[in-house]
Amino acid sequence: MKKAQKKQLHSAGSEKFRLLGKIIVLTLTALLTISLSACSQGNKTKEDKKMNKVLVAYFSASGVTEGVAKQLAEVTGGDLHKIQPEQPYTDADLDWRDQQSRSTIEMKDKSSRPAITNKLTNMQDYEVVYVGFPIWWYTAPTIINTFMEAYDFKDKTVIPFATSGGSDITKACEDLKAAYPDVNWKNGKLLNRASKQDLENWVKGL
Repeated sequence: MKKAQKKQLHSAGSEKFRLLGKIIVLTLTALLTISLSACSQGNKTKEDKKMNKVLVAYFSASGVTEGVAKQLAEVTGGDLHKIQPEQPYTDADLDWRDQQSRSTIEMKDKSSRPAITNKLTNMQDYEVVYVGFPIWWYTAPTIINTFMEAYDFKDKTVIPFATSGGSDITKACEDLKAAYPDVNWKNGKLLNRASKQDLENWVKGL
């Protein structure tokens, strides 16, 4: 009887160890699966954030376009970047009635490329780039050409927006598309006195 009892106890103990081993293996497998899934999801989220990163770049001489750009950056969740001329524009420079003013001379010269001071070092991080400016002589100021020619816009979507005292954005968009045909342009919009709701509706419709 003693031998039989010992054999039964040994058998029962072995079975318990085998069962415990299976539980441990299943638990470790489940934890590993959850961990890998979490890592995969985390990587996907990082990639999505990178792929959807937005830049709102703008040139503003009087502050009007700047106000719209700040609101647009808030609506899109994008980074804000001011296109800063190396030589700031004075009121006299902006006098469109003076044929000898700096802005008049620049806009008459299609090869004019006013220098900018604060070039971005991480343009490659952005997938969508909004480019804002005031309308000068029915089109974009030539400093926008400087900006467009300073970076590689391959695989990016570029969306113009503008403010104006009277002109629309149509010619500016046409001129930009003609000057940079390889860029993936989306239709631009004039955003005079645009509210936050106006901007949200526009961005959603793009």
